[in-house]
Amino acid sequence: MLLTQVEFRTSCLLFDMDGTLINSHAPVIRAYTDWAAHHGLDAAMVLRECQGRRVIDTVRALAPPGTDVEADTAALKQRELDDVDGIVEIPGALAMLASLPDDRWAVVTSAERPLAIRRMQAAGLPIPRFLFTSDDIARGKPAPDGFIAGAKALGAEPQQALVFEDSAAGIASGLAAASKVIALTSTLDVAQIDALGPSGYLHDFLGVKVVEDQGQLLFRIA
Repeated sequence: MLLTQVEFRTSCLLFDMDGTLINSHAPVIRAYTDWAAHHGLDAAMVLRECQGRRVIDTVRALAPPGTDVEADTAALKQRELDDVDGIVEIPGALAMLASLPDDRWAVVTSAERPLAIRRMQAAGLPIPRFLFTSDDIARGKPAPDGFIAGAKALGAEPQQALVFEDSAAGIASGLAAASKVIALTSTLDVAQIDALGPSGYLHDFLGVKVVEDQGQLLFRIA
């Protein structure tokens, strides 16, 4: 369901990065298309399966037998770190983040910390005070660990948090943490999103307002 004219009351906001706050599709497509071609894999399948997952989890799951998983993972990580061409904010993300108290929101991403910082900077977004990356979390999405850690760091329980995600693995992660999840349509189509069971979806953050009210945040969609 497309969310319009609604309001959510929450203790904190937890954001995925790629596909949620930033559009990094161009470098991701370049990196994983080349990797798929090198191994004779279907690029569309690889691009579908890599969304929201740590690089090493993608390589382990998809690489043919005999692949040097560690070497491929390192090469893909370096490729992504070197290529930020075409990375931009999801419309409205910068204005929304600028309006938030820095102790009430966090980014929870499957990227490593250097890549997360590089991509946020490339998109012109602020580096969050609370940033949880694959360097910090033992189990990646769809496990709920990252969102649980993010909520705790902000002094909240996961069920008090509002999670924003774009991938199947990420939406599953937020729901597994017992958080309310809002999807972004940058990766999945509407039918896929509805089947995953979030509270609704947005195309971007234009028209979003966040205000403090009696110790909580009111996330309003106009």
